[in-house]
Amino acid sequence: MRKATFIIVLFFTISLCAQHKKAYQLFDKNGKKVSFEKVVKKAKESDVVLFGEFHDNPIAHWLQLALVKELQPQVNLILGAEMLERNDQEVVNQYLKGGVTEKALDTLARLWTNYKTDYKPLVDFAKEHQLPFIATNVPRKYARLVNKKGLKALDTLPEAEKRWIAPLPIVFDENLSQYKKMTESLPNHKGKENIIKAQAVKDATMADAIVKNRKPNSVFVHFNGTYHSDFYEGIYWFLKREEPKLKVITIATTEQVDLSKLAKEAYGQADFILVVDEDMTKTL
Repeated sequence: MRKATFIIVLFFTISLCAQHKKAYQLFDKNGKKVSFEKVVKKAKESDVVLFGEFHDNPIAHWLQLALVKELQPQVNLILGAEMLERNDQEVVNQYLKGGVTEKALDTLARLWTNYKTDYKPLVDFAKEHQLPFIATNVPRKYARLVNKKGLKALDTLPEAEKRWIAPLPIVFDENLSQYKKMTESLPNHKGKENIIKAQAVKDATMADAIVKNRKPNSVFVHFNGTYHSDFYEGIYWFLKREEPKLKVITIATTEQVDLSKLAKEAYGQADFILVVDEDMTKTL
């Protein structure tokens, strides 16, 4: 009898713990817990939202879709993403208008391997609600070119190809903390300076696409790897250099064992930090 009672108590204890296990927690840049509704409110008041994700994190993708669903009835919404390259814009537009099938989009555009699980819901939301969806990233062949030969190699491109890249010359601050962090992570890597330059080309091009496609009295929600906007650098830095008065809010993603408080190193990472349980399953 005692054994049976113990098993029943243990079962309910485990069930109760499982029910209270949180998948994520939102914080502001000062480490204060905030609600999803607070994030939505601030997003409504902005010109641009940079939603930084871990590409394989399902919670980040789920909240991205939840955010645009909340915003769509309330604001004029424009969506855009790092995961689509600028020279794919025409086929993306055709898909949004019903001119090509999903299979054709998959064939003609350079879709990421996790497109169907993580980005298709966002693109299809734009299609359903007749929203623009902007392919913002530099075509990867130009990033590879910079990685191999440096920024000056872009000057040799035909004018027709330069339209897919931020205006040249691309000037950036290699001493920004996130670029330096990348450099320090590759201490013995040959040509590491060019890796940073390729990263800057991506950041500058995405910022340029946002500036060129945003509209007054609208909110442009952009989805990118969190590195590209962490600590108000990357895309954010280029946006503010181009339009200093632009109201931009940032959302970062990180993972922790303990969701009860924000890790010290994540303070100031963004206006809002999405902290996900590090045991969360991955989509890649």
